[in-house]
Amino acid sequence: MRNPGHLARLILAAGLSAGALALAAGPAGAQEPWVAHLSLDGVVDPFVANYIRDGIARAQDDGAAAVLLTIDTPGGLDSSMREIVGSILHADVPVICYVAPPGARAASAGTFVLESCPVAAMAPATEVGAAHPVGVAGAIEQQKVTNDAVAYIQALAKLRGRNVDWVEQAVRDSVSVPADTALELNVIDLVAPSTEALLADVEGTQVAVGGGKIVTINIAGATIRETRMGLGARILHSLLTPDLAFIFFYLGLGLIVIEVLHPGATIPGILGVLSLVAAFASFGVLPVQLLGVTLLLASAVFFLLELKHPGLGAFTLGGVVTLVLGGLTLFNPSVPNARVSPWVIGAMALALVGFFGTVVTAAIAARRMPRTTPSERLLGAKGVVTVPLDPEGVVRVGGEEWTALSETGAVPRDANVRVLAVEGLRLKVQRIDESAPAEPGPGGR
Repeated sequence: MRNPGHLARLILAAGLSAGALALAAGPAGAQEPWVAHLSLDGVVDPFVANYIRDGIARAQDDGAAAVLLTIDTPGGLDSSMREIVGSILHADVPVICYVAPPGARAASAGTFVLESCPVAAMAPATEVGAAHPVGVAGAIEQQKVTNDAVAYIQALAKLRGRNVDWVEQAVRDSVSVPADTALELNVIDLVAPSTEALLADVEGTQVAVGGGKIVTINIAGATIRETRMGLGARILHSLLTPDLAFIFFYLGLGLIVIEVLHPGATIPGILGVLSLVAAFASFGVLPVQLLGVTLLLASAVFFLLELKHPGLGAFTLGGVVTLVLGGLTLFNPSVPNARVSPWVIGAMALALVGFFGTVVTAAIAARRMPRTTPSERLLGAKGVVTVPLDPEGVVRVGGEEWTALSETGAVPRDANVRVLAVEGLRLKVQRIDESAPAEPGPGGR
């Protein structure tokens, strides 16, 4: 039996150890601060809007000290931009927006997102602005849209205590400025060379979050947790680029032309329609100009007309010229980097010239050639006897064996014969005089 005093000493020692461990671990439930890192990279579209909205909500629910939103965008859809701005304005967790790395920009819709953030920062050698609303030029009343955009961005700038006059210029006149000038004009709050420097600079800053509540940013020693877009959304988001939109348009055109040349093939037609749908979906997100779309459609018409006169004629020339002009004017030049690469335009033009000059020409010529029946192809053909003809046997003609009837009596094996007629599945043949070669018939070889 154990000594009661010894047992009591063991219990006391265990209690003291547990207390020491508790003191070393700190207050119950305490954990190190962390910052959720999201990225607005590329076109502002529904995929990136959903990703940022869900990322902010998840960071808030999981107890993040702040959200760091890195921005590098040429702009995008107004509806997606407003969804992102709404998520930032209603978040209970402070959102720190940072235009980075050097060379990045917050253009067009990106300017609105940056101005909506409680903390707006930029890395050196970045730019902000060029926020004039863009879309299919001429298809909407631009003045009303511009006035609405001005009122919206001024409200955001006023909420954050920033320069309301400059943001109006960014919308009306597509003004764009580098990071140091943006700081001087009170368009942003600070310029930071790195993420670490940015987080150190904003430590202890008081900002307004959702509902007007004032909070202090406490992120000293915080870890950064990267939140990435889902694979499927990332793939679809990456497809919404000027170059791919342009390529999808003409890939769809080429596949539909193949369907026209070979009706009933089905698969090229389906893929062509899907490519065109993808192209026009991209056109709806990117800052498309009506002139560029019109020229591309005119180019398509020229190439389709070329089907009536295959070769490299006037229609091909017209198609190439309108293709190049359409590619160069497809997107609004006021949006940085929203343009089709000249190399892509040149490669597509050369590919289409080759396609219509060779493939289409050959296909049309083949369709116009007179069709011959198997009987016509066999007439006059030369064959070899494989089973002696007496008078009936078997001959090999053109790699195939046929039942044959000799018109010139018995013919031994391996003798040469010529086809005189085709009667169903039987040939009528005559032996070739080896000493005096006969003149070949219409299908002879």
